[in-house]
Amino acid sequence: MNRTEEAPRALRPATLAGLGHCWTGPSVLPFLIAALTFLVFSPALLNGFVEWDDQVNLLENPGFRGLGWSQIRWMFTSTLMGHYIPVTWLTFGLDYTLWGMNPLGYHLTNNVIHAMNAALFYLVALRLLGKATALTGGALRSSSAVAALFFALHPLRAESVAWATERRDVLACLFFLLTILLYLEASDVNGPRRSRLLTGSMACYVLALLSKSVVMTLPAVLILLDIYPLGRLSPRWGMWRHPVQRSVVKEKLGYLVLGLAGAFTAYWAVSSHRYLTDLTKFGWSGRLTIATYSVWFYLEKTVVPLSLSPVHELPATVRPFELRFAVGWVAVIAISFVMLALRRRWPAGLALWAYYIIVLGPVSGLVHAGHQITHDRYSYISCLGWALLFGVVVGSVDRITGTQAARPAVVRAAAAASGVWILALAFLAWQQVQVWGDTETLWNFAVEADPSCSICQNNLGGTLTRRNLFALAKERYELALALRPDRFNVHGNLGVVLHRMGNREAAMTHLTIALAHQPDSAAVLTTIAGVLLDQGSYNEALRYFEHAVHVAPSSVPGLVNLGDALIKTGRPDGAVTYLLRARELRPDEPVIYLNLTRAYLALHQYELARQSYEALSKLDATLAREVKPTAFHAGL
Repeated sequence: MNRTEEAPRALRPATLAGLGHCWTGPSVLPFLIAALTFLVFSPALLNGFVEWDDQVNLLENPGFRGLGWSQIRWMFTSTLMGHYIPVTWLTFGLDYTLWGMNPLGYHLTNNVIHAMNAALFYLVALRLLGKATALTGGALRSSSAVAALFFALHPLRAESVAWATERRDVLACLFFLLTILLYLEASDVNGPRRSRLLTGSMACYVLALLSKSVVMTLPAVLILLDIYPLGRLSPRWGMWRHPVQRSVVKEKLGYLVLGLAGAFTAYWAVSSHRYLTDLTKFGWSGRLTIATYSVWFYLEKTVVPLSLSPVHELPATVRPFELRFAVGWVAVIAISFVMLALRRRWPAGLALWAYYIIVLGPVSGLVHAGHQITHDRYSYISCLGWALLFGVVVGSVDRITGTQAARPAVVRAAAAASGVWILALAFLAWQQVQVWGDTETLWNFAVEADPSCSICQNNLGGTLTRRNLFALAKERYELALALRPDRFNVHGNLGVVLHRMGNREAAMTHLTIALAHQPDSAAVLTTIAGVLLDQGSYNEALRYFEHAVHVAPSSVPGLVNLGDALIKTGRPDGAVTYLLRARELRPDEPVIYLNLTRAYLALHQYELARQSYEALSKLDATLAREVKPTAFHAGL
């Protein structure tokens, strides 16, 4: 029996990969993969919004709510939180139209898109592995299916899927995969159909860029695919002299222009908010160290997906010879050397490594913004290549089951190990999705995963503050400051807690420190105003409240506090303006209706007061008891 022949099916030992032959047919595989992916990530449907950008992007943002002209104009002009993502905003607008602010709908959309990505990746893998390997028939389908499952069910995907804000990841990947799929289809045909496919591919690339600009390096990926496995380009000197290769490169010019436009737009969106990390803080040696650490980090987590977290905090200083950083650059140099050395015997290895480096480049840390050194979600597109590698290994096991090249016991053991790995990944993903269930669960998990994370301790303190557990919150804030004294925003949060605990003098000390470093922090300004209000300094308190609303006009706490202060200082007419704006942003917040009721009563607008009171009673009957029923008698 030669290498390309397969043994009769009845004589072949059962393997996990071989299950692909037992499924009802190749056309059903993508749907089965999508269904299984949706099932594993289905706990996300019970998740709520979390206080980790969701409050800014969704809960306190009226701009995306609907698909009218004013919302669409906002979507195509906004750079909220340093992102230009109009297509992502369009999907959020559709969610709002269908679901209002019910988080179930937003998580359902994320989950459906991720399931579609799993099916699309199967189709991409089927074409790539068909060109790059000797796999055929059932073995090829099995290999592609396993690759798709490895990608889709990996717990590293949980952050992108289970976090409502990260719609941009899954959506960008959807159009990224469609771009590549259409390009691969175009590579096999000529004439008008090829032109149509390339046009469709470029259109999908535009949608990918407008979903999230992380796909800006896709033109380089297409050139890499032309080199291997398509074999349309030969990376040698003088390649421009060959007319066929010259035309292959030229057809990438459209993609290149789009990619550069996406890169420029991304830089503009981030820099317009001053989020970019200054070179004086981390120079090029530090950034190269961060980049090599990132490259190693995602590879390591792909193999051993433990200690995942919503934020892996950037240290105050980056020392290249610190153990964790040294391991990173040594590993990257060693792997790069091995891949180059094996480029003739194993060109796929170098292609996978090059793809990984290319796609990870924009988020590797060379151009840095934020407080993170890495994010789990950055693996969503960059680690597709490792899923292909895993699929090839399993598919190769499936292929040799029909030959005498391996003992049946060895084959069965390898297949069992593959199956256990996939099942283990699915189990971990199922659990990781639930970590994003609510804010407290998220930050409790984060501090358990990394107790030295100052940001995690601070965010857990915020959750405890909202539950009025001030003593516990104070401990978390003090620990956050002990870990990172340069986190000046923590002083503001600690000031809030101390104020709530009645220690106003200590509160003002911390708030003054925070305000000195963050003069436009709405939270700090609001808290200082609250302290002044309690001290009877009404006019000075109003000045701080008004400044807070000026710098953060969509901050519901700021609007509510200003409205409350205006009521207390005898200006209920002004209070109504701010409270109505707050109600537009958060129509489900009981405190807004409580203050509106008080403001309307002070203005003798009893019918409006009664309407607000009825809405308050439905939302929070306990809070409604703070309004005396006799207050409405004057309006009868």
